[in-house]
Amino acid sequence: MLYRAPKGVQTRWASPENWGAEKGGACKNNDGRKRRASFWLKVGESRTLADVTGASGVLRRIWMTIRDRSPAMLRGLRLDIFWDGAAKAAVSAPLGDFFMHGLGKMATFQNALFASPEGRSFVSYVPMPFRTGAKVIITNEANADAWIYFDVNLTIGDEVCDDDLYFHACWRRENPTVVRQDYQILPKVTGRGRFLGSNVSVSANKERYFDSWWGEGEIKVFLDGDTGNPTLCGTGTEDYIGTGWGQGQYAQAYHGCHFADKEKKQYCFYRLHIPDPIYFAKDIMVTMQQIGWTDADGIARMHGYGRQLELGAIPFDMERLIREKQSTIFERADDWSSCAYFYLDRPANDLPALAPLADRTAGLMAIGSGTARADT
Repeated sequence: MLYRAPKGVQTRWASPENWGAEKGGACKNNDGRKRRASFWLKVGESRTLADVTGASGVLRRIWMTIRDRSPAMLRGLRLDIFWDGAAKAAVSAPLGDFFMHGLGKMATFQNALFASPEGRSFVSYVPMPFRTGAKVIITNEANADAWIYFDVNLTIGDEVCDDDLYFHACWRRENPTVVRQDYQILPKVTGRGRFLGSNVSVSANKERYFDSWWGEGEIKVFLDGDTGNPTLCGTGTEDYIGTGWGQGQYAQAYHGCHFADKEKKQYCFYRLHIPDPIYFAKDIMVTMQQIGWTDADGIARMHGYGRQLELGAIPFDMERLIREKQSTIFERADDWSSCAYFYLDRPANDLPALAPLADRTAGLMAIGSGTARADT
């Protein structure tokens, strides 16, 4: 409640003006004026942005901005968040993708949990509770020094209940994906928790599939022992994010496509499961089918270049489809990356470590940089 101040709960901000988020510790300069609003992070360096030990609390807001917002820097800066002294990070992701700036591109957007008001900043409002400690670390794995501004806003002394879960994030990329194999937005995770949602980036393979539509794949959520068939399934990629018949550029509270370049076939989009929670008791895996669509002209063009289309393991009779002027959905492989957000009943997860820099940035400069805009 906005009008209630819980007893014993204290507000702290960690920033370059108060690295330790100490009471009375801000603006400790000779004259108390603005002197240390930012810092340089050299190549290969790590810096702890916030560190709480021996107390419960909640990370409530993270804001950052950087001078160099190139694709190499957005994927080269790594954000790691640890809970309760765990040796393994619960969050380990490229800075840009964690804050929903996919494909190495900045975008103007706002949703229920993340924002970038003018496409120059990184803002998270995801509540992240902890019981005995929290640590936020940024590492520069890029090939240039980074100039960074930040503040981490938190409270300490909060009552964290037995059912309160730890926040986690998982970044992945497959470039390209595998034909007839669903892309794993969230690989299998063991434990009890809640899938909060994800942001996904796609750079479609125009060289192989020309201007055909890439987004017919259905979301699949495997819950609590599901193996061959999932419990939850959508009806198409754009349907999953609340629109239909393709997707343009928009940003709303729980779903959006905040970057859309139809000519280059590059898209960044998200879905947040806040009003429609996805709970799991034992385990979860979230995937997206790699299926596209093309019309008769597209079929004829791909056939002319020797492309064989199929659905499942069954190849199409391309000449018949062309003769009958049919359209079809078909299996394909493109460049997909994603950052999945979830809560879990333990401070560390059993997912693989973050991919190395070379895998995160391969081909990224060819995609290009720039700032997109999406009206809220």
